[in-house]
Amino acid sequence: MRTVLRFTGIALLVTSVAAAADPAYVGKWKLNTAKSDFGQLTATYEAVPGGFKATMDGLSYTFTTDGKEVATPWGTMASVKAINATTWEGTNKVNGKLFSTDIIKLSPDNKTLTLESKMVQPTGGPATSTMTFQRTSGTTGLAGTWKANKMSTTTAGLIEIAAKGVDGIVLKLVDLNATCDGKFDGKSHPATGPTFPAGWTCTFSKNTATGFSVTFSKDGKGMYASTYTVSTDGRTLRENAGAVNTTEKTKAVYEKQ
Repeated sequence: MRTVLRFTGIALLVTSVAAAADPAYVGKWKLNTAKSDFGQLTATYEAVPGGFKATMDGLSYTFTTDGKEVATPWGTMASVKAINATTWEGTNKVNGKLFSTDIIKLSPDNKTLTLESKMVQPTGGPATSTMTFQRTSGTTGLAGTWKANKMSTTTAGLIEIAAKGVDGIVLKLVDLNATCDGKFDGKSHPATGPTFPAGWTCTFSKNTATGFSVTFSKDGKGMYASTYTVSTDGRTLRENAGAVNTTEKTKAVYEKQ
């Protein structure tokens, strides 16, 4: 009995030391949209015969406004249908399943564009996200360049980060039921879940004990890069992110749960 208790005590000690050694970024974190900044994001629509050429995050695709589905550079399928001269309805499908239905609406003065997305969350239940854009070029209609102004969402905005061994990490985007399970080895690891189209991977690199970076790629081509850093008090996680094909950056603030 004494031997059993001794080994039990050793096991508990090892477990507590391992837990204490977890990096500061390990845990559950919730997005605070009020403290975050998405203002550098832009979207450009260029009128082309039969529709528009859309450019976002440095990538472009062309769509018609008759509801026909087209492939996007992100591996999704999108459609846009004109409701009237100032309103469009769009859909986005991932792996053949509906991910969101969008309403794009132009203000009467042609200066503001509102994107309201109703999403089907993989974790169950609907969610709504709204983003407004201000015109920076163009005069009337959808054609022009639009800069993000503000964003609101009913999603929880949760991420979970776990350590896996001495050099592994698991990053989970809870609302999307999307996971990247990898190592700090500079190699590509599969990005899995119903909201990741085929061909998406992630690559991790460790910065310090309080931060790390991850690059998401599609078919071997870099798409997005994020750097996560924990505050000195361990209560806030900051994400500086951006598409690799632009200089635009977003700053997301997460609070520990």
